[in-house]
Amino acid sequence: MMIRLIVWSLLFLNASIVFAEPIDITSKLYVLPVLVDQSINVVKRYKINSDVARAEQAIVLEMGLDGRASQIVEAIEVWYSAGDTSLLKDSNKSKYMLAKHVKAKKGRNKLSFKSDLKEGDNYYWVSLRVRPVKNMLSPFVLSYKNLSVNKKRHLINDISKSTHRLAVAVRRHKQEGVHTSRIPGIVTAKDGSLVAVYDARYESGRDLQGHMDIGVSRSLDRGVSWLPMEVAIDMGEYGGLGQKWNGVSDANILLDDNTGDIYVAGLWMYGVIDETGTWYPGVKDGKEIWNHQWKTKGSQPGFGIKETSQFLLVKSTDHGKSWSAPINLTQMCKKEEWWLWAPAPGHGLTLKDGTLVMPTQGRDRTGKAFSNITYSKDGGESWTTSDAALPRSTTECMAVELEGGRIMLNMRSNLNATRKGDDNGRAIAITTDLGKTWVEHPTSHSALIEPTCMASIHKHCYKENGEVKSVLIFCNPDSKYERINITLKVSKDNGETWQTKTLLDEGKGRGYSCITSIDEDTIGVLYESSQADLVFQQVALKDLI
Repeated sequence: MMIRLIVWSLLFLNASIVFAEPIDITSKLYVLPVLVDQSINVVKRYKINSDVARAEQAIVLEMGLDGRASQIVEAIEVWYSAGDTSLLKDSNKSKYMLAKHVKAKKGRNKLSFKSDLKEGDNYYWVSLRVRPVKNMLSPFVLSYKNLSVNKKRHLINDISKSTHRLAVAVRRHKQEGVHTSRIPGIVTAKDGSLVAVYDARYESGRDLQGHMDIGVSRSLDRGVSWLPMEVAIDMGEYGGLGQKWNGVSDANILLDDNTGDIYVAGLWMYGVIDETGTWYPGVKDGKEIWNHQWKTKGSQPGFGIKETSQFLLVKSTDHGKSWSAPINLTQMCKKEEWWLWAPAPGHGLTLKDGTLVMPTQGRDRTGKAFSNITYSKDGGESWTTSDAALPRSTTECMAVELEGGRIMLNMRSNLNATRKGDDNGRAIAITTDLGKTWVEHPTSHSALIEPTCMASIHKHCYKENGEVKSVLIFCNPDSKYERINITLKVSKDNGETWQTKTLLDEGKGRGYSCITSIDEDTIGVLYESSQADLVFQQVALKDLI
């Protein structure tokens, strides 16, 4: 939302009228997660442009809090910056000047302060600090009255309201010795706890190859707080190579709805296969080298650990508290001629007949990317991987079960890197025979736009007047160009149409996400946010539909 006002003040001098330099005031509302453990949560920005430098300008901001907001918000703060800075993301507030702080109260809140205006643009950021909360579910509303400069000689009547949602930073940058936490997956265990998985990238934010494990965070209170990180898959210093050359990445988490067992798959790289397809123990010609499974010939045909990246699987029988030793499914499922077979990040699903389905991806005999599914009909004892869903280049994917046992696969399409018109959209295909055959869906490459990024889709079941109903919920960066605007969309007709949108985070981040059903009335979303590595939010079903 942009509001713009140019104000000219009149000065009387020697009985004549003189026009002073103008002040130009604009404002912008922000839709960002309000993090309960973060000192700066930007909700609005005012930009004051002055044609000349002005000292000691009296500035007054008036805004209102509804009843719920007054229970949540501890303080309202205004920060100043000379430029349009990274304040949206940066929690190091010592870098910025605190203009004013007031203890929040229900109803009208007035912030009065003095500030020098430099010539040109001056930025004032309205920020919140919130109290510790147990209920993250309901949004709260802020209302804005006006911002005035120099005793209302310059005034912006900004009568607007904004709605905000609480969230929790599950993983922050450099938390617990981990440089970057990426690639989220989440399920709700049978005991009600939330189990989240992700890449624990210890040394940098870079993709494989590197020192990284599959990290696990659990919540026992519906996502309000999270236990310290544990590890589901860590190959250590296997084969005499350091951790840096035994990285595991791109987790998929799958809950067996019948047994309560939880499976986590990850992709392991041993050493480095260079651009020519030659394996090295991380060092080539006396220098460390880097490559990964999707670049050049970074993974190759065959089954051996020096030929191709390896598909590992672990299992938990105690709701994610502990994990089995990894088993290697590469030779069981991968076609020998494929360059790569890997988990697709996010979560899998259990079909109504008990079949376990995990979305997967890979590179075919020519190195071209594809999406498919991998399934088990015997409770995880053996697994089978399907043919590619579409002949075009697709990768990260997630699946839902539709009526009649049909499986819908929703895929990242590499075509969208250049397609920015009406043909931009997620690739979508349907199978009725566990991937032996596929039919492209009518909405493929049209209904769900993307900037070429991972996305998540989830089927949520609930009761209405005693009748069991379901909706599909989709989450991704709602943009054709950038990883911005993390948005939830809902379909009541099996993905034929998408009726509603709920924006969670308009800022720029890495864009990956995963959705779970916390209970019949509540979903949870774990996503790569503009505010932290991984953020968790609860959303009431009634707010979506």
